[in-house]
Amino acid sequence: MLKNKTIIITGGAGLIGGAFSKICAKYGANTVIVDIDKERGTKLTEKIKKETKNKNVIFQKCDITDQKDIGDLIKAVLGRFKKIDALVNNAYPRNKNYGRKMEDVEYRDFCENVNLHLGGYFLMAQQIAKVMANQRFGNIVNMGSTYGFSAPKFEIYEGTSMTMPVEYAAIKGGVINLTRYLASYLGKYNIRVNAISPGGVFDNQPENFVKEYCKRVVLGKRMANPNDLVGVLIFLLSDESKYITGQNVIVDGGFTL
Repeated sequence: MLKNKTIIITGGAGLIGGAFSKICAKYGANTVIVDIDKERGTKLTEKIKKETKNKNVIFQKCDITDQKDIGDLIKAVLGRFKKIDALVNNAYPRNKNYGRKMEDVEYRDFCENVNLHLGGYFLMAQQIAKVMANQRFGNIVNMGSTYGFSAPKFEIYEGTSMTMPVEYAAIKGGVINLTRYLASYLGKYNIRVNAISPGGVFDNQPENFVKEYCKRVVLGKRMANPNDLVGVLIFLLSDESKYITGQNVIVDGGFTL
C-alpha cells in the first residue's frame, strides 16, 4: 500500500508519531522519523527497523521552526530516497509555560506557542511543497484536533490541574483551515492536503479526567489510543484516497456528536 513511498513524519518519536512511524515502515514505506529528541528518535528507529525488517527507516533530527534544519532534512531525504511522497505534520512543539488556564496565559506565551506549532506546520509544508511541486506530486497530512472545530467541554477537567489550553484551540483551528488553504493552493501541482482530527488520546491523564471524558464517548466509552489513528493515516497516505483533498477526518469515537 505504501511500498517505496517516501514519508516524512514530524514528531515521529512521540506517542502518536511512534505509531505512525511503525505502521508506515510496516507497509513498506521509506520512513523518515523526524524529531528534536535525537536519543529517543534513534532508539525508535532501530527498534522499528528490527521489528518490521524494513531497512529504509531513518532518523533525522530537525526543529520544524528552523528553516536551515528543514533544508538539511530535505537534502538528506532526497540524497537517500530521491523523492518525497508525503509529509505528516505531527510534531507538538510548545514552550515551558504552555498549558496554563486562559486567565493566566501571557500574551508573549500565547504568540510563541502559536508560532511554534501552527507556524512550524506552515514552514514544513511550505518548504517541502517546493519539492513536491517540482515533482508534480505529493501528499501532506496535518494533525488537527476535535478542539480545532468544537468548543471544549471544560467540565471534564474539574477536579484536576488540567485545562484545555486556549493556544491549542487557536492552533488546531488554524491547522484545519491551513489544510484547506494548502489543498486549494497546491492542487494544481497534484499535491493533496488533508487533516486528521483525533479526540482525546490516552496518555496517563488523571483518573477523574479519563472517567469524565469516557462518559461522553459513543464507541466503547474509552479514550483513543494511537492505533485507532493509524488506519486513517494509511488511507490518506495511500493511492486509495487519491481523489480526496482539503478534508478533515474526525477520529473521536463520537465524542463530538
